[in-house]
Amino acid sequence: MNIKKLRYPIVLRKYEILYQRLINKQAEIEYELAKQRKGYAGEVNFSYYLNLLAYKFTALQDVCLVINSQQTQIDNIVISPNAIHIIEVKNYIDIITFDHNLKQLILADGEKESGITYPISQVEIQAIKLKLWLREQGLPSIPIYYYVAISKPSTKIKVIGDQEEVARIVTHAEDIPSKILLNEESFSSTANFPHQKIGYAIKNASTEYNFDVMKRHEINYSDLVKGVICPDCKAIGITRVHGGWYCRRCQRKYRNAHISAINDYLLLVKPWIRNFECVDWLNINSRNVATRILRNAALTYDSEKGYWR
Repeated sequence: MNIKKLRYPIVLRKYEILYQRLINKQAEIEYELAKQRKGYAGEVNFSYYLNLLAYKFTALQDVCLVINSQQTQIDNIVISPNAIHIIEVKNYIDIITFDHNLKQLILADGEKESGITYPISQVEIQAIKLKLWLREQGLPSIPIYYYVAISKPSTKIKVIGDQEEVARIVTHAEDIPSKILLNEESFSSTANFPHQKIGYAIKNASTEYNFDVMKRHEINYSDLVKGVICPDCKAIGITRVHGGWYCRRCQRKYRNAHISAINDYLLLVKPWIRNFECVDWLNINSRNVATRILRNAALTYDSEKGYWR
């Protein structure tokens, strides 16, 4: 059973908002947005193959555990009565080369090659951290195996160095279920770890992977385009009118278009907002209007600190 399914990542949503609202579009943010979208697409594609295993074992997607005060992301976990299987999904195209001697992955697009984080080392570290976390939680010391799933079947995989070792870990996504099931057949039938108990312990401890994207890229509030976005044409800065918002381009009125803009602020800038900050962010000129908007936006007011969240 899949007890923790894939959700739309909050970090991806933050990059979408940031790119939409940047005064000067930055190539760095555009690159990060494309990378986040590509990674999520690979995860979505892999869900089909994970569900082939979930009917028999306990499965989790998009796990984030805090281990040694640091967030540890694990794309997919499959837990059987015999072992835990970690699957890291990579969505690459064209040709990839695993240089197992130098622990480097090389991407070739026909024009250039770039070295990036070595996926095998990445998933090995995840296994070590998960083993540590299980010990800290007083859970059984269950064997942990790990794999790297290449999402696109058209991606060509090459190896420099130990081909057998790389092939043991790396394969195309559609081969992961058979690889795990074959591994399961090699275990002793006497093993009987409480896979559901372990799975729910991981699920209950899992948080949503998150970080401050503006801080990471040294972007200031003044770098953002403020205002309410038209739900239809996506124009930023539509006009506040009595009882709603008016888009001159679409020539339509929207009652609650500000809800999305407030959510953008809470995700991107900080998780709370004061009345005067709402006035500035929505480009309105009345604090009374801002108070009514915030009161009706399903937010909670902290009277001691004087802000909404």
